Amino acid sequence: MTRGLNKLAAIAIKSAPAGKYGDGGSLWLVKSDENNGKWVLRVHVHGRRREMGLGPYPRVVLKEARTLAEKWRRVAAEGKDPIKQREADRRASQRNLHVLRDVASDAFESHKASLKGDGKAGRWMSPLELHVLPKLGEMPISEIDQIDIRNTLRPIWKTKPDTAVKALGRLHLCFRHAAALGLSVDLQAAEKAKLLLGQQDKKVKNIPALSWKETPAFYRTLDEGTITQLALRLLILTAVRSSPLRFARIEQFDLEKAIWTIPADMMKGRRGGTEDFLVPLSVAALGVITQASPFARDGFLFPSMRKGVLSDATMGAYMSRAKMEARPHGFRSSFRTWVEEQTDTPRVVAEECLAHSVASKVERAYRRTDLIDKRRILMERWSIFVSGCETNNVVNLPTSQS
Repeated sequence: MTRGLNKLAAIAIKSAPAGKYGDGGSLWLVKSDENNGKWVLRVHVHGRRREMGLGPYPRVVLKEARTLAEKWRRVAAEGKDPIKQREADRRASQRNLHVLRDVASDAFESHKASLKGDGKAGRWMSPLELHVLPKLGEMPISEIDQIDIRNTLRPIWKTKPDTAVKALGRLHLCFRHAAALGLSVDLQAAEKAKLLLGQQDKKVKNIPALSWKETPAFYRTLDEGTITQLALRLLILTAVRSSPLRFARIEQFDLEKAIWTIPADMMKGRRGGTEDFLVPLSVAALGVITQASPFARDGFLFPSMRKGVLSDATMGAYMSRAKMEARPHGFRSSFRTWVEEQTDTPRVVAEECLAHSVASKVERAYRRTDLIDKRRILMERWSIFVSGCETNNVVNLPTSQS
């Protein structure tokens, strides 16, 4: 036995009453009652006394307390603060135990405010959840390298190039987020994996669109008044994206002013998702909305047959059954091509109809107009062309020289 150490006996302290009991070497057992207590080590660091808790008694037994005391005495002898060192060790341990799944979840929470609808559609996480987390999700992110990433994404790198690139991009963000948390990661892992994966045979595929010349004929076939047909009619007449149309709510439509207000969080890339988008409604569009209103459920203009809203797949399937290659989103292209070939509309007006930002940030800051009056004229002309319904309140469209 070392002189001055190990003065206590396990059997004796078990029945000892409340009080302080020294084991030597500044290790103390402080009992609050006969059955409970705590271990305390007193050390001096840079001339200052520090008391360090070593755990509760009896969960930490005498033998374990002595081992811990010896460990931290050595740290103090090196001139280090054992309490700070223990905290640093704890953080290092936690860093190495942070698995990719947890980091990805935390990264999503940090980024979702910048995503459309706070990322509720799940598109940010889906490439990771489908193709990465099943293989790497439980691995500490500090242990993941470019080989792991390469092997994980290789099966989809060429067969699903867009998804693979998104997954790689999300992984890079996860690694950056981990580094910001203080985790030890290789920030170049994603870029190295990309080099290992090689070139993609990536060809841009445009969404199939119906020719603007054929659009009126298709519009006329949508004459049965079903929810799907009415949704397709309004999609064609307004040239909006599918998502804001499918989730359109009754209160968004001001029929008196002939305006549809699409909330900013439903607009893809619309000035950073901070501005609502006003859609001027043609006479034909107002008619479609009035016709669809009796079908509304839970405030949605185009509900599905069971629950929720009409799906994009349902509209696409309708066009497939009609033996059409074109898809609903393609009507935006149909409209834009018609504008280009059949009108003298200024480009900025046409692009504003599609909610595209064509000006720089500085230009947009000074050009505080959504060109609603000019867009109303253009959308009315498109409506007349598509539906064949003339109105008496349509004025001539300004030319590019006006």
